[in-house]
Amino acid sequence: MSVRRLAEENVQPASFAFSAENAAWAEATIRKYPPGRQQSAVIPLLMRAQEQDGWVTRACIEAVADMLDMAYIRVLEVATFYTQFQLKPVGTRAHIQVCGTTPCMLRGSEELISLCKRKIHPEPLHTNDSGTLSWEEVECQGACVNAPMVIIFKDAYEDLTPPQLEYIIDRFEAGKGADVKPGPQIDRHFSAPFGGVTTLTEEIVPPKSQLAVEQEAAADAVSIPPSNAGRAKTDADETNPTLKTPATAPAAAAENARAAEAQAPSGTADAEKASAKPSLDDPNRPKSVDKPEKPDDLKMISGVGPKIEGTLHELGIFTFAQIAGWQKAECDWVDGYLNFRGRIERDDWVHQAKVLAEGGEEEYIKVFGKKPR
Repeated sequence: MSVRRLAEENVQPASFAFSAENAAWAEATIRKYPPGRQQSAVIPLLMRAQEQDGWVTRACIEAVADMLDMAYIRVLEVATFYTQFQLKPVGTRAHIQVCGTTPCMLRGSEELISLCKRKIHPEPLHTNDSGTLSWEEVECQGACVNAPMVIIFKDAYEDLTPPQLEYIIDRFEAGKGADVKPGPQIDRHFSAPFGGVTTLTEEIVPPKSQLAVEQEAAADAVSIPPSNAGRAKTDADETNPTLKTPATAPAAAAENARAAEAQAPSGTADAEKASAKPSLDDPNRPKSVDKPEKPDDLKMISGVGPKIEGTLHELGIFTFAQIAGWQKAECDWVDGYLNFRGRIERDDWVHQAKVLAEGGEEEYIKVFGKKPR
């Protein structure tokens, strides 16, 4: 892998700033990532800066690092790793990246490189005399079946010959690069084979399955749509042999609705009873205390998060010692109040609280082999 370094100091600008439009875009892009993950925006921000100024400067790297609260070296590592980032000034009208990996080399990329040396500059990453064109050799660009190929900015130009690339270079040099259509430069559709499709040229209709044949036969026999045929026979069919059809379906639906309404009251009552919280006056409710000056951090108990801790505080529970003294009836009451049946026993809150009350975090680590959360 080649070493990539920043441009010499004499060509580095003193500062960098996004344009007003790009600054608004950058802020919106950073907000796409969750809190603490904003550094994931480093590549899109560097790419936007390159599109704005033509290359990635030292000042740009430092500005992006400051925006994302990253060390300068971390952003420099990203910029020097990816060849998509240009670390020195490139052609203002076209920077041509010629793929030199094996498939392209076998298909003539060396001739394309020789053309770039002759028309632009003998050395890669140097501009021509007018500063409008530059070139470099890069690794695989992912269109091996269309070799050889080049990429100019964001567009790929494939299936090239030296005369075709020369024409493309001349159009970009004249400021008319938009006239050249990206993609294959020969008569083929994307990566389709030369001369058109040679396989799977006939439409093949798969034979119907035995089940489909039986369903269609049953549908014809009772004169109903095939989608209703072949269904399993139910107890209702034994007592009422009339099959449901689009004409009789509304009446059947109404009958089902009435049956559901008749069963609803008891089901609803059972659901309400199951979800009802225990009374605050229940004798099994754990005893509450006034909030101490420095309550224990109940979130250290595995299974207790900020929301549950807040609920426990509302119930007057602030210390490990309180939880450590709970009996089964009190645990059941809190379980019901939190709507987490079995949670306290499963996570063993009482044991955890007892250990924390007696020895704190150090004792917790000895007993459980890990830090409390």
